[in-house]
Formats: sequence, structure tokens, C-alpha cells
Amino acid sequence: MLRKIMIICAFSVLVSGQALGGDTAGVLSLKKAVEIALERSPALHAAREGVRGSDYLRKGALADFFPTLRTEYDFRYLDKQPFFVTATGLRVTVGTRSNYTWTSGVDQPLFRGGALYWSYRLAKLGVDLSRVFLELAKQDLILQVKQAYFNILKAEKIREVALRSVEQLEAGVKVSKAFYDVGIIPKNSLLQTQVELAQAKQDLTGAEVALDVAKATFNTLLRRDVRTEVEVEDILEYRPMELPFEECLGRARKNRPELREAELNVEKTQKEVHLARSEYFPTLGLSANYERFGDDPSVSGSKFEDKENWNFNAYARWTFWQWGKKRQLVREKQTKLVQAEDAQVQVEDGISLEVKDAYLRLREARDKIGVAEVAVEQAEENFRINAERFKEQVATTTEVLDAQTLLTQAKSNYFNALSDYNIALARLDRAMGIMSY
Repeated sequence: MLRKIMIICAFSVLVSGQALGGDTAGVLSLKKAVEIALERSPALHAAREGVRGSDYLRKGALADFFPTLRTEYDFRYLDKQPFFVTATGLRVTVGTRSNYTWTSGVDQPLFRGGALYWSYRLAKLGVDLSRVFLELAKQDLILQVKQAYFNILKAEKIREVALRSVEQLEAGVKVSKAFYDVGIIPKNSLLQTQVELAQAKQDLTGAEVALDVAKATFNTLLRRDVRTEVEVEDILEYRPMELPFEECLGRARKNRPELREAELNVEKTQKEVHLARSEYFPTLGLSANYERFGDDPSVSGSKFEDKENWNFNAYARWTFWQWGKKRQLVREKQTKLVQAEDAQVQVEDGISLEVKDAYLRLREARDKIGVAEVAVEQAEENFRINAERFKEQVATTTEVLDAQTLLTQAKSNYFNALSDYNIALARLDRAMGIMSY
């Protein structure tokens, strides 16, 4: 009995320990959130499958270099036995009505104008392009998670500001009510404070809805139920970025997968031109065949022919005139090459512009943080002074409410600027092709 009690107690401790462990693991860091999204993303799963599929095509193209084996079994039934008539009018039978044939062979291509080689190179480039697409999907997903993460932090801060505003206005209503009861202020001043409180409560409701939407978006990126409770680590702070623009642009030109994609597309069209030109040349190959014949399914021969034979063939085939069709196909591929080269230039220009835009927006957000910090300090002091003056009845209700509105707006502007800065930093990382988190 004592042993059973000890086992039950030990089990209870274990279960409670696991529950506590699950609760303490509820706060998500940005790094952990990105890792979860990368692990669960269906877009990344599809991109990885794309890499696998491209590699299967590469292996299939490689197999074209090697001999192929084949076999075939045929049955043919004639309406009458084959015969011929001799000069003397004698009818001689030379075959059977039922004929069975089994053929096995091996074929080895020797030369196809480079078609096998260029087809394999194209398939190999397909693998490289699929890996670039996977890299693009990763970088886009990381940026999305960062944006969702900082949007949650911003929404939480804005909700806190709205909640603090409601609390201050509730206190203000109590003071105004007390002043009104003793006849110090008129009723319209009390009503004005109550109206401001009602508006602040509506703003708080909107802030809470915005926070719920931000959390639902975050959960969706992490492939979790949208109703899952979210608690993230507060990293909403200013982190200086000291890289000059030239270095940011250099990193982008080195790291951006879009540039690699454009380069591979140019290389792909170059190889397609070579593949089209391979049609100018003849094809050479070898084949060996083994055949069995018979007038029954066992193909064991008949009285008219031997049951087996074999042969070896070397062949050369060349379609040398198609009214210019091959030339036109080559020219069509050459126009695709020019288009790919133009697209590469456009991608390079677009990335330069994207880096410049991200860099300038980061500087703009940084400057806004400094201005917002000063504005918060000034608004807090302004509100304190007006609140004290109101208690001494040397300031009006309107002045206090205006000071409260300015303080709420200043704090909201500060947290918006701080969030915008962190998101701009994430966008600059994406513009440089950096997957830091």
C-alpha cells in the first residue's frame, strides 16, 4: 500500500512538473518563432519538393547517356498460309498462318549533335534554380515573421498606452465629479471629461482588436490555430545600424538570390540555344537485337524458319532539310537569350533601388524615434503641469484633456516609430539578402 502511494505521488509530481514546464515555455523569442515558421511552412515544403523533383529530372537526363534495354513480344495471324507458285504451276507453302515473335535488344546512342549533353546541363540548372526558389521562400518567410513579431509588440504597446489613457481619464472624471458636486466647475466640463473617457475606451477596444489581429497573423505564419495564445519576448528597442549605403549595396549584390536566379536564367537560355543547334547535326548510334520466331507461343521455331537469330546495327540519321525550320527555332531561342539578359539588368537595377529605399526608410524611422522621445518627455511634463494647475483651479478641463490627448498621441508615435524602425531594419536585411534573426 505504501509503495502504491509513493508511485502515485511520484507520478503527480512528474505531471505537475511537465505542466509547469509547458507554461514557462510560452514566451516566444524571435529566433524560436522563425525556426517554427521555417519548419512548418507549406511554401517551404513545396519549394523543397521542387528541389527534389528537379533532381529527379537531372538524374533522368543523365540516364540518357547509357544503353537502353528493350523487349517485345508479337503475334500475327494471316488470313491464309504464305505460298508461291513455281514456273510449273506448283503451289509451294512457305510459312504458317500463326506467327509469334519475341525480340530483345540494346541501344547505345553515340552522338546526337550535343543534345544529350545540353539536355543534362539544362536539367542540372533546373536543380540550381529550384534551390534559389527555396532560398527566396526562406528569406520572404523570415521577413514576414519579423514583421508579424514586431507588429505584436507595437500593438501591445499601443494597447498599454490606450489602457493608461483610460485609467488617467477615469481618475480625471472622479476629480471633475468631485469639483462639480461642490460647484467648482460647471456641468459641461464634467460632461466633456466623460465624453473623452468614452472615446478613450473605444480607442482601447480598437487597440485590443488590432492586437488580436496581429497575434492571429503571427499564428498563421507559424501554422498554429489562430486562437492560440501568444506571448512574445519584448525586444522592441533601438539597435543602431552603422553600415554605409555602399556596403549594404555590395552585400545585396553578393547575397540576393534574385540575382542568382537572373544569372541562371541567362545561362539556361544559352544552353537552350546550344540544344536547338544540335538539330543541325546527324545522330549516330549502335543497336544489337536477339529474335526468336515460331508458330506457337513458345517461339520455338517452325518447319519454315529457324527459331532464333541475332543482328548488330550501326546507324547514322540526318534530317538535313526542313525548309529553314531548324534555323528559325535557333533564332527563337536567341531572342529568349536577349530577353533573359535584359531581365538580368532590370533585376540588378531593381535591387539597387530596393536597397536604397530600405536604407532611407531606416534612417527616416531612426530620426522619428529621436523626435518622438523628446515629444514624449515634453508631453508628460505638459500633462503634469496642467493636471496640477487643474487641481489648483487655474487650468480648465479643456486644457487638461488636450494635454492628455497630446501625451497619448506622443507615446503612440514613439512606439510606432520604434516598431517602424525594427521592421525597416528587417526589410533592409531582406534587401541585402541576409537571413539574420
